[in-house]
Amino acid sequence: MNDNSMKLEFLSKSTNEGFARVAVAAFVSQLDPTVEELSEIKTAVSEAVTNSIVHAYEDRLGVIAIAVSIKGETVTIQIKDKGKGIENIEKAKEPLFTTKPDLERSGMGFTIMESFMDKLTVKSVPGKGTTVTMSKRIKKNIQVPVHKERILEYRN
Repeated sequence: MNDNSMKLEFLSKSTNEGFARVAVAAFVSQLDPTVEELSEIKTAVSEAVTNSIVHAYEDRLGVIAIAVSIKGETVTIQIKDKGKGIENIEKAKEPLFTTKPDLERSGMGFTIMESFMDKLTVKSVPGKGTTVTMSKRIKKNIQVPVHKERILEYRN
């Protein structure tokens, strides 16, 4: 089994969003994901981290914690903040819903996370913070042997 895990903490600065994407992608690469799978994971991580930066801490700095675990072919990514929390998770998960239209937020973060990952769970307590847990199974690239047609020459 190739079970493994890692944890990472950083300040809720927008410059750290790219770092989070790359760090998670580098860790997940041990599963040999396709370029598409890796891109989907990076995008989902980016959306979750950006939510913590923009919404959880608003105009103050806080800590964002990421825990990534691999069990077999499944990667689980947990992104946690201790920010203001989400009042209504179901409403927040609705496509195009945003509490920051003035900042040109699209309101598609959770929708993107759900579409790129196999499973998404959001737990939040107002005033205490939010934990987003996402998982994705990385399908093994199976090499299918190609049988070449052999042409035999017969000489008389």
